[in-house]
Amino acid sequence: MGGTLDLDPTIDTRIARRLRALRGERGWSLETLAAHSGVSRATLSRLENAEVSATAAVLGKLCAAYGLTVSRLMHAVEADYLPLLRAGEQPAWRDPESGLERRQVSPPAAALAGEVIACRLPPGARIGYPQPPRPGLEHHLLLRSGRLEVAFDGSRHELAKGDCLRYRLFGASAFATPDDSGADYLLFLV
Repeated sequence: MGGTLDLDPTIDTRIARRLRALRGERGWSLETLAAHSGVSRATLSRLENAEVSATAAVLGKLCAAYGLTVSRLMHAVEADYLPLLRAGEQPAWRDPESGLERRQVSPPAAALAGEVIACRLPPGARIGYPQPPRPGLEHHLLLRSGRLEVAFDGSRHELAKGDCLRYRLFGASAFATPDDSGADYLLFLV
């Protein structure tokens, strides 16, 4: 940054700023956050300085440490809440590690309890989250196309087009696609 005003920061820069602010709001050192999240101090430093892009797995760990959903974090780095969000205006993000594409169809808002995320996971992908951002977070997952395996609380569910999986998340979870099929799904969070 070197003293210049960044008028149009990238999504990675805005995420970095928000992560640094969250840590500062709690008065945590990088070491403290590393202990709470399981993410190394070096990685945290590189993320907060926008030297690397965050992966879905790392964002999941950090959000769990802060007690918020990834969607709430993403909302905090996007523009103010709008009642109507046209398809072309919906914030999107791509995980550079897994290839997960996620679009905030209905971003979180202070006055609303739910949110909707459109996700696309490529064939042969796997994403694991060690814990939910908030214990008991309610999920409703509607598979629009492809095949998807979702694992949580010691159970595995294989989904096909049109299937809806409803659950409350208290522990680790994982999403995986077979080598011959990706998955396109909507995730409703309450």
